[in-house]
Amino acid sequence: MLCDNAAMENETITTGPGALPDVDVVVVGAGMAGLYMLHELRSLGMSAVVLETAADVGGTWFWNRYPGARCDVQSIDYQYTFDPELEADWEWSEKYATQPEILRYLQHVADRYDLRRDIRFETRVEAAIWSDDTGRWTITPDAGDPIDCRFFVMGTGCLSVPKAAEIAGAERFGGDVYFTSRWPHDGVDFTGQRVAVIGTGSSAIQSIPLIAAEAEQLTVFQRTPNFSVPAYNGPPDAARAAALAADRDAYRAAARWSGVGVPIEPAQRGAWQATEAERNQSYEEGWAVGGLFGVTRGFNDLLLRPSSNHTAAEFVREKIRQQVDDPETAEALCPKNYPILSKRLCVDTDYYITYNQPHVRLVDLRSTPIDTITETGIDVRHDDGTESIEFDSIVYATGFDAMTGALVSVDVTGRGGVTLARKWADGPETYLGVMTAGFPNFFMITGPGSPSVLSNMAVSIEQHVEWIAACLADLREGGHDVIEPTATAEAGWVQHVNDCANITLFPQANSWYMGANVPGKARVFLPYVGGVDTYRRTCDEVVQRGYLGFRRAGSHGEIVDDGVVNRLQPDVSALLRIMADLALPPIDSMGAPEARGFMEMVGAERPPGPDVGEIVDGTLPGAAGDLDYRLYRPSSQGPHPVVVYFHGGGWVLGNLESDDPFCRDLCDRSGAIVVSVDYRHAPEHPYPAAADDASAAVGWIAAHAIELGGIPGQIVVAGWSAGANIAAVAAQRARDAGGPTIVGQLLVTPVTDGSRSWPSMSDNGDGFVLTKSLMEWFWDHYDADRGAPGASPLLADTLADLPPAAIFTSEFDPLRDEGAAYAAALSAAGVPTHHHSCRGHIHTSLTAVDVIISGAPIRAAMAEHVQKFVAG
Repeated sequence: MLCDNAAMENETITTGPGALPDVDVVVVGAGMAGLYMLHELRSLGMSAVVLETAADVGGTWFWNRYPGARCDVQSIDYQYTFDPELEADWEWSEKYATQPEILRYLQHVADRYDLRRDIRFETRVEAAIWSDDTGRWTITPDAGDPIDCRFFVMGTGCLSVPKAAEIAGAERFGGDVYFTSRWPHDGVDFTGQRVAVIGTGSSAIQSIPLIAAEAEQLTVFQRTPNFSVPAYNGPPDAARAAALAADRDAYRAAARWSGVGVPIEPAQRGAWQATEAERNQSYEEGWAVGGLFGVTRGFNDLLLRPSSNHTAAEFVREKIRQQVDDPETAEALCPKNYPILSKRLCVDTDYYITYNQPHVRLVDLRSTPIDTITETGIDVRHDDGTESIEFDSIVYATGFDAMTGALVSVDVTGRGGVTLARKWADGPETYLGVMTAGFPNFFMITGPGSPSVLSNMAVSIEQHVEWIAACLADLREGGHDVIEPTATAEAGWVQHVNDCANITLFPQANSWYMGANVPGKARVFLPYVGGVDTYRRTCDEVVQRGYLGFRRAGSHGEIVDDGVVNRLQPDVSALLRIMADLALPPIDSMGAPEARGFMEMVGAERPPGPDVGEIVDGTLPGAAGDLDYRLYRPSSQGPHPVVVYFHGGGWVLGNLESDDPFCRDLCDRSGAIVVSVDYRHAPEHPYPAAADDASAAVGWIAAHAIELGGIPGQIVVAGWSAGANIAAVAAQRARDAGGPTIVGQLLVTPVTDGSRSWPSMSDNGDGFVLTKSLMEWFWDHYDADRGAPGASPLLADTLADLPPAAIFTSEFDPLRDEGAAYAAALSAAGVPTHHHSCRGHIHTSLTAVDVIISGAPIRAAMAEHVQKFVAG
């Protein structure tokens, strides 16, 4: 028997009758999570008991016995990896294992490690109460005495609480009723029966072909169609098996550090970068492979860009049309009101072709809703009346109260008598998805706010169990008895989870990811979409930083390491990691000509931005010769307000098209003409050449507004970085010269004062693209007197009587403080000023259109300010 000798010496709880003694840890659930948690606790020499509602181990795989129940992750990946001997001891029979085989596997694990002796079966936990006085939890089961424990771990699974059938008349039906989530253990024979299946989620898609093979008549009631792809099930994948055999450690490490917990190569380009033929070829190749990661494996932007997502969705819809003979049924089976992947993709065997059988009928509840369930069947409403359909059996495939249902179904009470259900009434609040503030020593395995259902659950379960076990070991070593996340850390993590979701298309679907399938449940995104790799890196960082965000207490006193992890916006953080991996040379190590060439090369790889009505190139007279400009005209009927825009680049880099996507975006959102003006660059043309050209350009454009298609007197100056600097200077000069009239200033991460060292210049001076060293490189090339108002507009003699301003600064920008200081100074001088402090952003992220998705709401706010400026 393979078990830890030290653990064997501990007195552990048996499943026999009588009072249970106190234990170190109570674990709820004997599924994949609970079994491994018990194994790890034994290895720590900790006493533990597992409480399980079912009569045996297996969790989800004990209960979900409906026909066709399979895992949608390949068997070779959906298994424990903590013990190489366990892996060698078990061989899967199919690529996608069935429920009976997975259950046998988990039973094998329980036997191999002698786990059942510490599991109390057929025991439901009714309540758990924390005591500050004793520093322990009291767990109340539905039978037997309460159990006191130091630590309380919920391993109850993400999809374990069935959702009730909330259909009028459901209780009246006189035939047989089945739920896919609680299928009879001895099976069901539908031979010769008239069967209704309500729901077309994953369990329905798996079971419908098999029910159809038995039933005399099968009617499927569909509210929302789901995208499904072929499984192509068969023997285990030979290529995966060979890769695992060749280097087990590398294969498993690749899974642990992948985005989804499966060792697949991440896509390196977006669908927008491919031609239609290239996209279709990629989708066809993926369809031929099948599985969750087939069709969608070729592109990295399908959950980020609606236009890219549409290409994949339409490909799958066309595959549905090709498989289903009846056009009306095919269209009803095609999802059209949510993006593909925003609900978990289903994996099927012969699902769509089942509808070609003459005894199978689809009822689309969107056009033919259920009126009521009767004693003999189901009444549905048509435009011209009611149809009564008689059935012998009804199968409810109505899903689960996902992620939180099992956790709040237990009356868990933390500090101050607050229950978990009450705390989470408006949505779950966790730190790392593993703990929640106000509930000390309470752990959740794959709880809300962790990758869980967006990943290979086996990998995510192992990561959580190992993190919890290591945490308990660290607590013991440090002399701590209690651990609890701080409110600050928890709020920061909830914000980060939302930030990750909000840059994707996930929130556009009414899915169980959002809790939308349960009436009255708070509509928030439940899992963590940042990726298994990012999540694992974050959990490791928390520990490395002294359990950042946790309060630990014990006989040696209390330690509070308060703070927030992952403060950068997720797409900003991802971009910085990509740049670090590329090991690009620092710009300030180059000469100006080399740096310009490098930036043009980088710019060629960016998304183009939105289409606009017209783009016209021209020239205008500058302070010392002609300047090139590019005009972006909206598609709406003119004339339009005019934004005079100056590009960034430290007065050294860039040209009229270097901020092309941002200018397109501003034009499209604001409905204004945007004129991007080039200007002379340092070091060939040092200060004040750029400022002089900016003033000349504003004057000329104001004088020629009508011929440009603009509205006279509705001129806004705008710029990013050094471009914002010269835009601000141009506004000051126009005021001093008595014209032209400028109605507003849009200044994005502006340079406003190079005469002093601001705290943000040091705090954010390295690692965020614009560095302190690079800023010095720019200033040195510009060769300006940094104390001159023409170089540092914050130092002007007066800031009164300037146009209204909107100033956008980024949290992790070396220029943050001087931008904020300029906003404050303008406001103090009586200038209407709006300062937007952009949380989690860096200097270069606000203008990165279609690269930094989290910047889109900020860019929308910029456009709104332009509209307000011209509205007066």
